[in-house]
Amino acid sequence: MKIFLDTGNLDELKKAAQWGIVDGVTTNPSLIAKEGKKIEDQIAAICEIIDGDISAEVVSTKAEDMIPEGRKLAKIHKNVVVKVPLTRDGIIACSTLSKEGIRLNVTLCFSAGQALLAAKAGAYIISPFVGRIDDMGGNGVDLIRQICTIYKNYNFKTQVLAASLRTPPHVIDCALAGAHIGTMPFKTLDMLFNHPLTDKGLEQFMKDWAKVFEPTK
Repeated sequence: MKIFLDTGNLDELKKAAQWGIVDGVTTNPSLIAKEGKKIEDQIAAICEIIDGDISAEVVSTKAEDMIPEGRKLAKIHKNVVVKVPLTRDGIIACSTLSKEGIRLNVTLCFSAGQALLAAKAGAYIISPFVGRIDDMGGNGVDLIRQICTIYKNYNFKTQVLAASLRTPPHVIDCALAGAHIGTMPFKTLDMLFNHPLTDKGLEQFMKDWAKVFEPTK
């Protein structure tokens, strides 16, 4: 499973890039607004840090506006994936732009039926929101499993991106369910490193080493 960071913060991206495990980035209008810079400038800066798919989302809600906005975003960098919402207008934009060779991430997916529509429209990525479905009393991981099965049944090339991953179990369960990509905040990615037995084992290794090679003077 590819690991994407869901952030627009350059400091977080620079730190995570040092680990050599980040394959891409997802952003949305909320994340970009938090950084206080124009989307064109922020996305271009992100592309300089992470060499992978970088999702940049339109802010228009009508297809006739999404299409030119999507074309503009796609010109920022070769790695940009244009993000559109899973609405009727978003599907029109996806169908139109995908035929032009522009890669689309269709976001705010909450059902397998919606995911089927996005794949039919030529989406490069579909983004089901695991955590938000859980918030409503559903099972977000089950949705990932359903979409992966449907796409496999019909050989759709659309990648399933598990979004709204808030905890390590979310990440692990989505990987087991077959998600092609998992996107998460920096905090969630950082938590994947943690296990008390790792810390305990390393501490013991260092103590044993010190007893032999670093005797107390």
